[in-house]
Amino acid sequence: MDKVIHFEVITPLDVRVRTTTEYWEYLVNVKHRLMKDKEDVVKETLINPDEICRSRIDPNVFLYYKNHDRLYCTVVRHTGSDGFLITAYPTDKMKEGETIWKR
Repeated sequence: MDKVIHFEVITPLDVRVRTTTEYWEYLVNVKHRLMKDKEDVVKETLINPDEICRSRIDPNVFLYYKNHDRLYCTVVRHTGSDGFLITAYPTDKMKEGETIWKR
């Protein structure tokens, strides 16, 4: 079965982030149901974040933060200039980690 790209965006770090339709459906229907109608929030968080941090645990994982109606975190694995969505969720605060980029 072919993996259909659901969306693809470029981040301020010049990383092309994508997710498949299959994974997006899993994310919003199983993993984080609160994100069901938040596709635009996820895209905007990646394209125009308030801050980007590197994970303390995995140096190839980056957390993109943006305040919309509340604070959202979108987590991405970077492989060079390519990336893929790991998860996205609303949060009360930013996690500890090295700030890589800030508005």
